[in-house]
Amino acid sequence: MNLPDPAVDVSGAVEIASDVLVIPNNDVALVPNIGVVAGSEAVLVVDTGLGVANASRVLEFASEVARGRRLYLTTTHFHPEHAFGASVFAGSYVVNRAQAEDLRRKGSGYLEMFRGFGGAIADRLAGAEVPVPDVVFDGVHSLDLGGRTVLLRPTGRGHTLGDQVIEVPDAGVLFTGDLAETGQFAIFPWFPPHDTDVSGVSWIEVMDRLIEAGPRVVVPGHGTTGGREVLEGVRDYLRELRDETWRRRDSADVVAEVRAVLVERHPEWAGREWIDLGVGCLCAELYSFSVD
Repeated sequence: MNLPDPAVDVSGAVEIASDVLVIPNNDVALVPNIGVVAGSEAVLVVDTGLGVANASRVLEFASEVARGRRLYLTTTHFHPEHAFGASVFAGSYVVNRAQAEDLRRKGSGYLEMFRGFGGAIADRLAGAEVPVPDVVFDGVHSLDLGGRTVLLRPTGRGHTLGDQVIEVPDAGVLFTGDLAETGQFAIFPWFPPHDTDVSGVSWIEVMDRLIEAGPRVVVPGHGTTGGREVLEGVRDYLRELRDETWRRRDSADVVAEVRAVLVERHPEWAGREWIDLGVGCLCAELYSFSVD
């Protein structure tokens, strides 16, 4: 896989609300949008980038913001470009129980898979380990940063089993991880038999709930920060993908047919390879409903 170096560039950090910063991914593959949320007593980092060097750069940047205040780390889900630098944040890593279980069950397999891409990706993962959280919580976790409470909210099954959004209620900001992207087709980690936990059907339900909550600013896992329309765009696409797949349930070439329709509708979007995997996921879900 010939991809550019997935290097996090902290120099482009922007303040999207008072004391809420985003280190943007600048449309570089395998670089997430990274959040830094500050209160009077502590600072929370959201996601690490791929590997130790990226995470160290993020830690240095966050430490400059914190200026002696306590640092916390959380991750939106367990995938390597979001979480596999967490060891740098020693003693401060907080995640929900389902995400911790994702790391335990599937982390080593994903580390091996990503290293198998070779090149700059493998280089970035040199010395990386499967993260082990310091604090694991059930339900919604309220993190008091001092004058600002941030909510770490598990969403249930969608992109992964352990998806978690991060809400900054006083600023109206929502970090979604890969539940939402802009400028690309939704990422379906549908890799049977190794990982089939993604659910297109449940993902749509998750997006409906996030839209109903009415955030003012939405930071997607990859792509451009926006408003509620980011969530609506992903939800609408997932419905398209579901409907176009299910109406072709008896077709001998459902994948190619759905891909052609969706590329024609969204010719400017990146990540066309995710369409095929999404079709596979939704076909499996339709079959499971029929069996049930």
